[in-house]
Amino acid sequence: MRLDAAQAADETKGKTIMKAIAILMMTGTLLATGAARAEAMLEDFSYPFEVKRLVLHSQRQSLSMAYMDVKPETPNGRTIVLLHGKNFCGATWERTIGALRDAGYRVVVPDQIGFCKSSKPEAYQFSLTQLAANTRRLLSELKIEKPVMIGHSMGGMLAARYALAYPRQLAGLVLVNPIGLEDWQAKGVPPATVDELYRSELKTDAERIKAYQMKVYYDGKWRPDYDRWVDMLAGMYAGADGARVAWNQALTSDMVFSQPVIHEFGRIRVPTTLMIGMRDKTAIGRDRAPPEVAAVLGNYPELAREAAQQIPNARLLSFSDLGHSPQVEDPERFNARLLEGLTLMGY
Repeated sequence: MRLDAAQAADETKGKTIMKAIAILMMTGTLLATGAARAEAMLEDFSYPFEVKRLVLHSQRQSLSMAYMDVKPETPNGRTIVLLHGKNFCGATWERTIGALRDAGYRVVVPDQIGFCKSSKPEAYQFSLTQLAANTRRLLSELKIEKPVMIGHSMGGMLAARYALAYPRQLAGLVLVNPIGLEDWQAKGVPPATVDELYRSELKTDAERIKAYQMKVYYDGKWRPDYDRWVDMLAGMYAGADGARVAWNQALTSDMVFSQPVIHEFGRIRVPTTLMIGMRDKTAIGRDRAPPEVAAVLGNYPELAREAAQQIPNARLLSFSDLGHSPQVEDPERFNARLLEGLTLMGY
């Protein structure tokens, strides 16, 4: 009996030691993982306002959705939601956030799952519908009803999908140089597999980001203040967990290419304003399209006019001398026209 008791005690002690070792190993792994993902989560990049987090239970996993919730000193009782583009983050809206706050608006700016300061899941079925549902969950948690939603670039596609999915939950829609004003595959751009997109994303660095943005976004012109946004993106890829960033970007590239919203613009039922920099040349997949197809893609003056005709009662505000990111190129002029547009929208 004593021997059995001693053996049991030894076994218990051994299990306790092994459990402690396992915990230490797990802790070390988590610490190492956390350190590796600092860059991937943009922990070293400062946002202009406090970043908060919502835990999302989505697709059988817990994810962290980062967002800014900026409240004015003198509220006008209205809320604006700003959605970032694929090569952008919530921080890119900083000058617009300040202008809206100063005008009395509450401003909510999420980083979508897979982007910037939010989680980069190893496995996730990215869809505009899923990102819209995630955004709806955030606004529900914040008890925000009927905001105006402003989406830039990919965020414009997402805002349009949100308006289609939750029409009674929006007071209005503003699309700032949205991508997806044309169906690239229908126009002749061949699709790419996620693996092909991933291999391309792994080559991303600051030099490639700057070259692409200067050519496509800024009409061949560059200013030193744009470097901050290049460094923001390049830092995620350059970190120890850059492959995870590249994988998420590949999945979202497939999402924007294969899930067009343009064919449903006629069903949008909320007041809509298009704010378009006419020197934009963005067209997803142009680099793999035949020359004759590539030559006609990304014609924003034509695409903007067509979109304004398709969306019921849409208003088009254009900037003839600006490109893909008018809120970055000329924030004062952009913000003045945005506030004017919100007034015309009755908001």
